[in-house]
Amino acid sequence: MSSADLTRAGSGIDGTKNRLIRYVFFACAAVTVLTTAGIIIVLVEGAVAFFREVSIVEFFTTADWSPIIRPRSYGVLPLIWGTMLIVVGSAIVAIPVGTATAVYLAEYADRRVRKIVKPTLEVLAGIPTIVYGFFALSFITPLLQQFFPETGTFNAAAGAIVVGVMVIPMVSSLSEDAMSAVPDELRQAAYGLGATKYEVSTDVVIPASVSGITAAYILAISRAIGETMAVTLAAGMHPNVTFNPLEPIQTMTAYMVQVGISDVSVGSIGYQSLFAVGITLFAMTLSMNLLSLWVKSRFREEYQ
Repeated sequence: MSSADLTRAGSGIDGTKNRLIRYVFFACAAVTVLTTAGIIIVLVEGAVAFFREVSIVEFFTTADWSPIIRPRSYGVLPLIWGTMLIVVGSAIVAIPVGTATAVYLAEYADRRVRKIVKPTLEVLAGIPTIVYGFFALSFITPLLQQFFPETGTFNAAAGAIVVGVMVIPMVSSLSEDAMSAVPDELRQAAYGLGATKYEVSTDVVIPASVSGITAAYILAISRAIGETMAVTLAAGMHPNVTFNPLEPIQTMTAYMVQVGISDVSVGSIGYQSLFAVGITLFAMTLSMNLLSLWVKSRFREEYQ
């Protein structure tokens, strides 16, 4: 049986207002969709022009990257490697700290402490990323140089650490939301069986909220992939395939900044490389976001 329409959408002045408001809301939603479509079209057009000049195989399989300075080479692997170095390093920092913080806020902190700590954490998310970059240059790198004198002014370790600190609020806040959504009946049942608070946290709450926690991890990693200014200031602009985190590297976003502020001519192969790197970065972040949605829907726990 169909439900009755109580919106009065088709009656007189109220109906006209409802339709007008509906069109305004639709226009706002359409702006976001059209903007996304416009970005994709611009990236694809620029990338197609680039790949007419450069082989896709060369782009993805060679490790020499110098599309602006002669002799030119177009292997994007150093940029992908630098990006992944930052992602892995930042995940090592953010995931354990963010998860432990979320467990504390959801299971251990009293209401008064939680009201202070959680907003303070979320303030970290609002700090401009360039401030994080200066923090890495002025504090993290000198600290690393005290323990490892060979550390350069620009290095991957400082970039990874500062991006890890930057995404901790995302991991902790989203994970805490997932843990808080676990029904109290599960906790009370575990306590009734004699479980300690630590056992309830690790054996009941975390497994029950694993889909939300995993989605938080993936979104944080996606955020780290797209980070620009902090890694540009901290890790440098030297395309480099290295396992040494104390050496400078260049990420995909840092290269895009380099091209954006250079005097490279519009339409040149160096300018077109911006779009090839951009669409590669877009594909990586889109894949991570889709993976996050899939994990969240596939492993979601529903309680009656």
